[in-house]
Amino acid sequence: MRFVLLLVLAYAVAVPNASAQSGYPERPIKMIVPLAAASAVDVAARIVTQKMADNMGQQIVILNLPGASGLIGAEQVARAEPDGYTIGGFNDSVMTMVPNLQSKMRWDILKDFEPVSLVATVEWGLVTGNQTNLKSAADLIAAARAAPGKIDYSSGGPGSPQHLAMAMFASAAGISLTHVPYKGATQAATDVASGQIPVCFQGLGTVAALVRGGQLRLIGVTTEKRLAQFPDVPTVSESGLPGFFFNSWFAMLAPAGTPKEIIARLNSEALKALSDAEVRRKLEELGFAVRGSSAEELRAMTRDQLAKYARVIKEMGIASE
Repeated sequence: MRFVLLLVLAYAVAVPNASAQSGYPERPIKMIVPLAAASAVDVAARIVTQKMADNMGQQIVILNLPGASGLIGAEQVARAEPDGYTIGGFNDSVMTMVPNLQSKMRWDILKDFEPVSLVATVEWGLVTGNQTNLKSAADLIAAARAAPGKIDYSSGGPGSPQHLAMAMFASAAGISLTHVPYKGATQAATDVASGQIPVCFQGLGTVAALVRGGQLRLIGVTTEKRLAQFPDVPTVSESGLPGFFFNSWFAMLAPAGTPKEIIARLNSEALKALSDAEVRRKLEELGFAVRGSSAEELRAMTRDQLAKYARVIKEMGIASE
């Protein structure tokens, strides 16, 4: 209840600032998601923007532009006209992981974008297909120690959250696994379900339906405590790797130079959508934790996370391949 009240109060404060741009939006808005359809961010984006569109009286069209670990789609947002009609729905990989893995970047996350709002954090899990005998994180560690480098894992691409999560896991466990990058989290997950790849880390928003449908087996969650949605699934920390924690987040951004009045309007509409009980229910069922923030809070989070992953990537010697 306290969270809902905070969102409502934040929305009420933001509304007067948005009134100066009362004519916006006058036509449909395009949200570029630089990730595959049905990925965790894509699913969350569709839930939240549908409510925003209903409230604003204008359609918000999702355009998926996966590839190059999100670099291509993100550049499209950075180079778009800063008029509020092209925005981005990014995960923290695009915002803070990939920039630390690329020696040459065509955009700067802190200079070429205006933050709008944090939307949700994504809880993560370790999944395997029904063809394996893996039942826990401890089983994966034991199997990898018995066959160093022989067990493959999939990811959404070099520098993706799936890549970084497993690299951190392998480093902490002292094991060697083989990375098989895909062009998106969805295909990386479905190939585990089909038996082509044994295991991967995934945001639960991407794989919850496959887990509930029996195509994937969730053998560990990367949270500090067990999740209410999957109470029988142990944490990775309790089942093989004490202290291990990983999650990611989904945020909305706009091109740098977008008028402050439009940013305020988008922020207030995002917060209003996130205060809706049905939106929260849908997101929480898929493994998301509903957040919401001011634009400046998101800017500070991005800056802090950039510095954090710069340290992690350097210490662990993670390469973009």
